Amino acid sequence: MVPMLVFSQSKKRDTATKVTDIEEVVFQKKVTGRTNDITAVKISAKDAQNVASISGGIEGIIKTLPYVNSNTELSSQYMVRGGNYDENLIYINDIEIYRPFLIRNSQQEGMSIINPDMVSTVNFSAGGFEARYGDKMSSALNIYYREPEKFELSGEASLIGGRLTTGLASKNKKLTALFSGRYRNTNLVLNTLKEDTDFNPTYWDFQTYLNYHISPKFSLSFIGYYSKNDYEMVPKERSVTFGSLQQPITVNIGYGGREEDMYKNMMGTFSMNYKPSDKWRFTLDSFSYQNREKEYYSIASSYELQTFDPVSGDPITSYDVGGQIEHARNDLFVRTYGTQFKTRFSPNVNTDIEVGFKFEKENLKDLTNEWKLVDSAGYSLPRPIDDPRFGDPGDLDLLYRISGNNHIEPTRLSAYAQYSQKFFWGASKVFVNVGARVANWSFNKETIFSPRFQFAIKPDWDSDMLFKVSGGVYYQSPFYKEIKDLDGNFNSNIKSQRSLQLILANDYEFFMYDRPFKLTTEAYYKKMDNLIPYYMDNVRIRYSGQNNASGYAYGIDARLFGEFVPGVDSWLSASYARVFENIDGRGNIPRPTDQRFRFAMFYQDYMPKFPSMRVNLTLTYAMGLPNGAPVFTDPYQYQKTLPSYKRVDLGLSKVFIDRKDNKKTYGFWGNFDELILGVQVFNAFNINNTVANQWITDYNSNLMYPVPVRLTGRFFNVKLEFKIK
Repeated sequence: MVPMLVFSQSKKRDTATKVTDIEEVVFQKKVTGRTNDITAVKISAKDAQNVASISGGIEGIIKTLPYVNSNTELSSQYMVRGGNYDENLIYINDIEIYRPFLIRNSQQEGMSIINPDMVSTVNFSAGGFEARYGDKMSSALNIYYREPEKFELSGEASLIGGRLTTGLASKNKKLTALFSGRYRNTNLVLNTLKEDTDFNPTYWDFQTYLNYHISPKFSLSFIGYYSKNDYEMVPKERSVTFGSLQQPITVNIGYGGREEDMYKNMMGTFSMNYKPSDKWRFTLDSFSYQNREKEYYSIASSYELQTFDPVSGDPITSYDVGGQIEHARNDLFVRTYGTQFKTRFSPNVNTDIEVGFKFEKENLKDLTNEWKLVDSAGYSLPRPIDDPRFGDPGDLDLLYRISGNNHIEPTRLSAYAQYSQKFFWGASKVFVNVGARVANWSFNKETIFSPRFQFAIKPDWDSDMLFKVSGGVYYQSPFYKEIKDLDGNFNSNIKSQRSLQLILANDYEFFMYDRPFKLTTEAYYKKMDNLIPYYMDNVRIRYSGQNNASGYAYGIDARLFGEFVPGVDSWLSASYARVFENIDGRGNIPRPTDQRFRFAMFYQDYMPKFPSMRVNLTLTYAMGLPNGAPVFTDPYQYQKTLPSYKRVDLGLSKVFIDRKDNKKTYGFWGNFDELILGVQVFNAFNINNTVANQWITDYNSNLMYPVPVRLTGRFFNVKLEFKIK
């Protein structure tokens, strides 16, 4: 590992060791994923494996950070500082990763591409990140996979799936290999939804990470990934009560039809790393990604709206009866391949100069045929001019239709350069990182330039304080979702959304009860223009396809990290954030991701007298997001919010074997390094959270009622984990 000079003195993992001389070198043994990014938070891969989460280990623990928000436990997607799901960068070994694009409901998503069993290092930045990261407006998550040092075999079996991972290494450690397969079926979890629906969601994937060290200076590596998600749903009936105490409303819905979706993803990356000396490092990556998605459904529903007397509780004459038909035959093919070259020059231990170039060729084929028919009292909505009650039935109108046949093969070029320097300013330690990136996309013929900076100073105080400033110009480079308008066509005139960011931060490290703690506080402001307004459809984002909005975001985040219990890490997070947009100059309104107040906690504990009994808890409280306007409606007329999101997940485990305890085991059990039996309680308090609204029209009042789409209830999961080395 290249030596690096660092500032802080706490012994915890996400800090480092204090140094007293500018020339002193701090070595880190065999750690991948070195970064100069002062905005990055390092997350323990072990904590990510332990967290009780339906959506996935890495994302599950990221959602407990103060600047991250999510209103669904079924999805690995997250929102950062007012940005939406599409504004987040994800890398594995410095290769950008794409998510499926057509996923509409959170239960369709399945597993995250990130396999916690294969992870060695997790770096997460919520904004103000360095120039080597790409063009997104919110966050950057960079995952580095690990190399096994000897033979290993680990696995897990639970009520919702399983995994099996094996690692191999040659005697001279020149060749290492890591293989992992996972399977998940969340049918049992989805059965906790309060509706009569048959689910058959199956998700599985396989990943491999190979390394061959030809010499100490030259090495080759390969990452392969294949996943297939199949989602089948046959809805039957549902009854939902909503409204207020003064006007409770019940909607009874009967369904006919089914939904069948398929998402198949493949990825391969081949990398060459050459390090001729401690000063130079060269990396050449070739990558290819392919995504094949099918979304097919035809679902007819009939509904009855009914109100009740608030005093007696007796039903009153029903508001309305009606029905609707939703139909889609959507096919998407995405292929991206290319190469990137990066070099780092370190003339001394305190200076880094980095340069990188990237070429991408994209192939997008989109076939969209989606429509919705709404019927109330015998005629379709929107209502024809001629009233059918007077003998003229009028035309049969669809509420909306999205149809498109698009095929493009654009080229994307990008490059970056950045300079990092550590030095003393008097008795204070200073870090500076300045850089810029430039990118061009042949589809819209746009070239963007993104300067970025980071500055940190650690005064020579008795208190261990680090002050940080970062920011710059961050673009949201358009891709498939942004360029597709509400008619289903690709808009070649679309431009990148832009965000000007400024982030002020402070790290305060201290000891309490003879244990280390770290308090991080950050305040930020974003000024945004060329925004593309969008509608939130559960976890799918539908963009308007026009750069006709501007906006701004601001907030403050705080995180207290440390050993609340000796030997294990826990933290508390709190944040207040607002984000607004101005569409066509009509005035500022909250964006669909307007977070407001949020509190989260990740807590780990064990019994002092019985350390083999362990517990971890995640707690989340988040104020409700704006419920969003239905597609093709005026967002200025829909400004109510969803109920607050409240959830507690609990993990309990009994460690039968752990070689770290230096306890000998004999016979068959002597082959195990770890053997753990765990019980997870998802949604421990059985709170009925709401992820979105389904809109139903009442003919009598001409109003659209938001019918809550509920999330999962309490579920007990049992799992068995083992590790053999």
